[in-house]
Amino acid sequence: MSFGIRTIRLISPHGAALLISAIALASPSVLCTSAFAQATSNLVTQSEGEVSSPVQAGTVTLPTSSAANALGTSPSTEKAGASVTVVTSNEVSTDLSMPPSIGSQLNAQLIAQDKTKASELFVPVTKANTPKTYVKSAPSGPVEMDLRQLWNELKLNNPQLAALRESYLSAKATVPQIAAPANPQVGLVWSGMPVNSPFALGGANAPTPQNPNGISSNNSISVAQPLQFPGKKSLAADIADTNAESLLAQSESTYLQLGAQLSTLYYNTLATQKQLQVLKETVMRLEMIKNVAKARYANNAAAYVEYLNAQVAQSAAQADQFNLERQLEVGIKNINTLIGRHSRERLILKGDNRRAMAPVPTLVELEDYAESSHPSLKSSALQLDAARKGVTLAKKAYLPDFQVIGSSYTPRGPFSANNGALFYQFELDLIIPLYFFTKEKYGVEQAMRNQASAEASDISNRQQIILAVNSAYAAYQQAKTATTFLKERQVPQADAAYKVGLIQYSNNGQGFNDLLTAQTQLRNLEVQLALAEANLLQAQATLMVTAGKEPF
Repeated sequence: MSFGIRTIRLISPHGAALLISAIALASPSVLCTSAFAQATSNLVTQSEGEVSSPVQAGTVTLPTSSAANALGTSPSTEKAGASVTVVTSNEVSTDLSMPPSIGSQLNAQLIAQDKTKASELFVPVTKANTPKTYVKSAPSGPVEMDLRQLWNELKLNNPQLAALRESYLSAKATVPQIAAPANPQVGLVWSGMPVNSPFALGGANAPTPQNPNGISSNNSISVAQPLQFPGKKSLAADIADTNAESLLAQSESTYLQLGAQLSTLYYNTLATQKQLQVLKETVMRLEMIKNVAKARYANNAAAYVEYLNAQVAQSAAQADQFNLERQLEVGIKNINTLIGRHSRERLILKGDNRRAMAPVPTLVELEDYAESSHPSLKSSALQLDAARKGVTLAKKAYLPDFQVIGSSYTPRGPFSANNGALFYQFELDLIIPLYFFTKEKYGVEQAMRNQASAEASDISNRQQIILAVNSAYAAYQQAKTATTFLKERQVPQADAAYKVGLIQYSNNGQGFNDLLTAQTQLRNLEVQLALAEANLLQAQATLMVTAGKEPF
């Protein structure tokens, strides 16, 4: 009879190695099976969720008499035994009560391989890996904000608004420059070079019998001050100041536009949060339906396909939930970027529907407020005022400018002794327009064209603002009507239909498809209600911004 030694190495899901060595007599598989069963019964294991001592390394000797008797061998062979060697790791406990899982081993290998990449992808935000385009670094804790706080952050930290503020301050800095008088001119005149000086070009200032010391040897100091016609500089400075204030009004209008965009993102994100809540409730309702279908199937009162259909509907709701979570993350990043924060900063949005749904003024009141206080209309009015002042300044170009020159003169060279003689000179110059006033005439025409353009732009802006207020008010009324209809009629009816279908199916097992249909309609209407409420709040914010005021 042939015999031999057979060694089997088994690897548990937790990484422990089990070595089984047995003497095989005629049928090694039987002995191996018996040895493995005995080893399993004798070893101390550790299962999930239980605390026990780990498997110790060593050798366990198992009798093989029963296996030998089963094979019909002689008693002499019963002295042979089987040994089980267990090799365990010091780090991981071994669980031999469950069969080895290939999937868990592969997952462990994949996790070990991707550990380095995962650590690179999810490292904390530091100065080294933060882009330079952001204005602030990411803090460690979340920040909770409502709409008013978001608008304040927008005003303080938005780069576009910061650029407009700097442009306004730059324009204001030009006003004192224009109002300042022109710089004076100081001159030194040296008339007559020393005799035989290299600066005496050729024979210039050479002595003659009539003038033994040369033709002349004197010097003078002069101070010249240009002066514009009274009123020109002050008017030009006033025009520059008006244009600067127009830039400030434009920055306020841009602030309202960015605020409207921020409000849209804010309410869309809140609507996404509401949709996530609706989907979570939907998953719970489908869990109830699934449990009822499972109970009825266990009692042979329903088909198994009903349970499967409920499970599929629940999985679809969970998949939609994953998509909405991604949309919520993107919305938070967009809000952070708009208000000048790092996109990876943690932000929690607070919503107060009671304050958000404050009474809205009437259309006439909104139109009056827009005509009197809208920043865009303020900017166009200031531009029109500057254009009218520009016409006045262009007409003043026909008036002459002045230049005053004062000089002191002495008949000596700058290196000669003072002979006591000193003379003074005063000069007044007029700068008059020439060439038949061509430049001034076309300057006035240009200013008048600019004034006409500013007047037309102001009228157009007023018409567009009033039209935008009317359109925003109509959109608000429509959104309010749709939200009220969904909230007071459609959603309660769908909820009642779902409850009736659930009770009917629980009692007699009929109407499963009707129950799923009612649940789907209820879910769709609840999502529509969340979107309608968000649209209503957006319409209200847009209406306030269109009228030229903040939406709170």
